[in-house]
Amino acid sequence: MPSGWGWGQMTFVELIEISRSCEAKRRTYLVIILCALALIFAISVAEFSGFSLSGKARELVDFDDFYIAGQLVWRGEIDKAYRFATMSEMQKAISGTEFFLPWTYPPQFDLLVAPLALLPLAMAYALFVSATLGAYLLTLRRIGGTNFVSALIVMCPAILITIKCGQNGFLTGTLIGLACLGLQANSAWAGLPLGLMIVKPHLAIGFALYTLVTRRWGTAIVAAATVLATSVIATVLLGASVWTAVFDGAKEARIFLEQGFYPLHRMISTYAVLRSLQAPAFVAMAAQICVALGALGVIAFASRRLNVRQSLGVTAIASLLISPYAYDYDLPILGIGFAFLLPDLVCQGSERERLSLYCLAIFVGIFGVAQAEQLPDAARNSVGAAPLSLAGLALAAMLALSCRILLRKDEPRLEGISAISSSTV
Repeated sequence: MPSGWGWGQMTFVELIEISRSCEAKRRTYLVIILCALALIFAISVAEFSGFSLSGKARELVDFDDFYIAGQLVWRGEIDKAYRFATMSEMQKAISGTEFFLPWTYPPQFDLLVAPLALLPLAMAYALFVSATLGAYLLTLRRIGGTNFVSALIVMCPAILITIKCGQNGFLTGTLIGLACLGLQANSAWAGLPLGLMIVKPHLAIGFALYTLVTRRWGTAIVAAATVLATSVIATVLLGASVWTAVFDGAKEARIFLEQGFYPLHRMISTYAVLRSLQAPAFVAMAAQICVALGALGVIAFASRRLNVRQSLGVTAIASLLISPYAYDYDLPILGIGFAFLLPDLVCQGSERERLSLYCLAIFVGIFGVAQAEQLPDAARNSVGAAPLSLAGLALAAMLALSCRILLRKDEPRLEGISAISSSTV
């Protein structure tokens, strides 16, 4: 290391990227990040166990919904989860307060959460989050290589959010990452994790298009077979009536979305942006459809013009722009896209462009929670709470800027790399 070079003398971009070429700092960053994640995880487990550092009663989060749905599976009453009136009563019985946590998952996810209900709540949370987070980090490391820690830094806010609410973002991020690795290796078995994305099908639309545009027919067949097989299993175990409940729940969800009941500040869609700005529902949905079509167009274009690694990264980012229902806890998929694109973004993007991308990624992850902290305690997770939502704009800007860098025909910009290389330990 050159004399006088220290942590305080690095720019924000260098602080993130130096781990690519400096193994010592990569290890240091990783230890710090993992310790922070472990601390937040431990606090969350304690809260699920009934301990509260703040002295306040714990608010219900998404994992509580998973646990309730799992209990309903064993009672043979999973259809009640898809009716907001009955689900909200069960939530209120636990917390004593009304929460807006509707259940709209496919029956396959009902089967996934059912075993969790056999464990005490805190143990179930710890098992689900630790297993899915571990799988996600391993997948991200496999994709990122020397860029793993850099991707992890910018994804930290989204990862912390997902830990706190116990959502399935690590699961979907892992499935998308495994599908990408399979597609990169030209393996038809990429269709297995892609088919398992039936647990959140709206996040897999972009990859379904990518598979068709690139004529990965083997992958498409395996994915379709996986969806069919899991649907048959769910029907046999839960009964055919579960599908009627699912469709009825989807109708309720559409009404709730139109009426602005969803926590728009936690959503990362164009629809949420416009609705939070008081635009009519039909205007916001029209804009969402246009953005979704644009994102699908970008995926089709990238699959033809970019190499496999680049096109997979673009598809991962673009897939988050398609559905109006995307949330900040779905952002682990963004980390997969970043891990694929970072080698080219660092080599071809200017320092200002890379700074913009890193700041936008952090902003997307942290903005919703920052908005939620401004709400009174009684308004959080309640019906009708709708502060400003801007994450959808930031996500679209990230996609546009990434494509601009990747399509650049000039020689790679290396000014950032030279500074990093000079500080290699």
